[in-house]
Amino acid sequence: MQRIVPNLNPKSKLSITKMLNIHNFLYLCILNKRKTTKKAIMYLTAEIKKSMFKEHGGSEKNTGTSEGQIAIFTHRINFLTKHLQENPKDLSTKRSLVNLVGKRKSLLEYLKAKDIAAYRALIKKLEIRR
Repeated sequence: MQRIVPNLNPKSKLSITKMLNIHNFLYLCILNKRKTTKKAIMYLTAEIKKSMFKEHGGSEKNTGTSEGQIAIFTHRINFLTKHLQENPKDLSTKRSLVNLVGKRKSLLEYLKAKDIAAYRALIKKLEIRR
């Protein structure tokens, strides 16, 4: 991500530049003298999802496989964990993280009962500690 340095000229419209990391988005806030402009940058784009489903689920359009869902949950869990390390008092994100871990755990249990070889391969590939 490119770093923006504010112009130190007092007559400039750009006075302060802040980076805020809120829930699932990175917001780039540029505070002007009169109004605030926000641009949302997604951490999980459609291209990333397609590549993850292609790698773990077989094809881009096969989004319902357990392996693909577990891979997406793992990606989201890693992002939220990083966010919580930077913002330890963000309780709503902490709750979301606990819910995601529970969903991933139930999908892993389903995959383990269904196909143990695929379960072991996925655990090794995603580097999930179990």
